[in-house]
Formats: sequence, C-alpha cells, structure tokens
Amino acid sequence: MKKNILVVDDSALMRRIICDIINSDEAFQVADTCRDGLEAYEKLKTTTYDGVVLDIRMPRMDGLELLKLLRKENIKTTVIMVSTLTVQDADITLTALELGAEDFVPKPSNAIEAKGIGFRDNLLGVLSGVLKKEVNVPVKAMSKKVRPVAPVANIRSGGRNGNKIVAIACSTGGPKALQSVIPFLPKDLNAPVVLVQHMPVGFTKSMAERLDVISPIQVKEAEDGEVLKKGIVYIAPGGKHMEVQRNGATHRISLNEMPPISGLRPCANIMYDSLRGCSYDQVVCVVLTGMGADGTKGILSLAKDKSVYVISEDATTCVVYGMPKSIAETGIVDEVVPLPEVAQSIIKNVGVQ
Repeated sequence: MKKNILVVDDSALMRRIICDIINSDEAFQVADTCRDGLEAYEKLKTTTYDGVVLDIRMPRMDGLELLKLLRKENIKTTVIMVSTLTVQDADITLTALELGAEDFVPKPSNAIEAKGIGFRDNLLGVLSGVLKKEVNVPVKAMSKKVRPVAPVANIRSGGRNGNKIVAIACSTGGPKALQSVIPFLPKDLNAPVVLVQHMPVGFTKSMAERLDVISPIQVKEAEDGEVLKKGIVYIAPGGKHMEVQRNGATHRISLNEMPPISGLRPCANIMYDSLRGCSYDQVVCVVLTGMGADGTKGILSLAKDKSVYVISEDATTCVVYGMPKSIAETGIVDEVVPLPEVAQSIIKNVGVQ
C-alpha cells in the first residue's frame, strides 16, 4: 500500500515539482496539497497522513508556526522539511527539527535544479528512510548477532584506565538524537570525541554552537590542524571529510574535500579508517540513527589494527534503523542500547579525568 503524503508549499510550481517526484515512486502518493501552514493545519486536524513535506517560509502561517501548533495540540505526524531557507539559515532548520520535524531536504533555489536528479534522489531517499517502518526490525531479531555487553572491568583495553577516543557516526534523525547524548557527557570526559553527522555546509557549525550552549562538555565544529584534547567534541564540518592524524605524541584534525563517498561528505568511514594509525589504546565507536551503512566498513577496517568497543543504538529509538542495523549485523557490536542510555555507556567505557 502506498504511503499518503501531504505537500505544503506556497509556490504552485514547487508543489507541482515535489508532487511529481513523490508520485514517481511506487511507494508514495500525494494525497493532498496546501499553500500554507494554516491550510495544512485544518487538514491535519481531521486527516491522517503517513508523511508531510513542509516548506518553512509561507504566508499566513509558516512552517515553524505550524510545527509549534501541532506540538501544542498534540497532533502526531511525520514531517520532512523542504525549503530553500534551510540552506540560507541553518538555525531555522535546527529549530524545526527541535519542534518535531524528522529530517530536512535542502530545496534548490530554482526550478531547473529542483527538477534535477540530485534533489529527486535526496527527497525520495529521506522519505523512504523515515517512512518505511519495516527497516525498524525488532531487536530480538538481531539478538543472536550481537555479543553480550561486557562488564566494565573486562573491556578490551582494560576498562577506564586506557587512553581512548570516542568516534560517533549518525545521519537521519541525528541532530535530535545528539541532543539526547552530547548534553549528558561531562566536561571532564577522559577522551576527545570526534563526530560525523551527515549535514550540508553551514549546518554543522550551527548545530555545534547549539549543542555547546546546552552541554557541560565543550562542542565545536572541527578545524583543520587543531590538536585533539580530552573533554571536547569535534564535529566534522559539512562538505568536508574529517580524519584524525597522529603527529608525534599528539593527534590532529585533518580536513579535506576529496570526492564524496557514496554521496557523503563528511563520511564516517573516512573518519574511522583514519584512526587505524592512531596511538589511542582503544576507539569507542558509537553508531546512531541513520540511513544506509556509513561507518560499518570503517569500523571493520579499524578493528583489524586497533582495539575497538562498539556501541549501537537500539532499533526502538532510531528514526531510521539503517546504520546501527548494518554494524549490528556484523557481530562486532559490544552494546546495543536505547538512545537515552548511550551517554552513560560512553562514560562507563572512558571515564572522567
């Protein structure tokens, strides 16, 4: 059965383009369209849709106002933001995610680009990842492929006494998921944290600044050449791959603009693979919600040369159980935990200074 989608955009041309894209996929169909948030609100009060594709800047009631109203009146629906404003102002996009939107797709600034294959694949990819609930397989179905949780004293590099680094990967649903992890890490965490979240240029800086405000641990967008320090979270900038390079007794961030890997830049596989040459006793790898399998190949490669401890988010709390499922299926995962327990698992394994 096709998923019913509501498209909300004040541009008649953009509504037509988005509708054509959605209807071109046999998994979806556009059930209704609206010109602004007020029309959408009236429909959502009486009609249930599998998903809503929502613009931000609209007359009468914009996208953010609609999200606030839906939250206030407890109207449940799955929202994907699609707006040129998401490129111009990352803060507004992140606010939309905090208000309940599941993910976003940057909309091209003109109709020619909007009709291109890039926007089409991006929109359908996000819709597929968020709305095809069959990817959220029950945890019990995976349990035979996941090793039991190891006691703290028996962690491969000797528990909390080793020199460690935490490496986190996430994608769809990640910005919201990170708000349930990073703010719960202490400022004196006994390890640096490197993090790849799939986002466009400009968005990662805004996300880092917002997380820094609400977190005891320092959070920043990574800069090329800076020395890694314990108690700091370094977020890979959108549009750049991030590697960790050993430099004598220290480790430095290295950023580059090599071609995207499977359409991804930053790519978590690049980050994990670079850690093969590090001098850390152990790499604590954390894989959170996201489409696809980014991170799996890199962690498997890393495990050939380094001690790794792998934490995967449980299917029940993932927006999209893709990346965590991929790493869990390898059998290398040490812990499968729901999102609210991820921070505690990290702290348990690296300790505080």
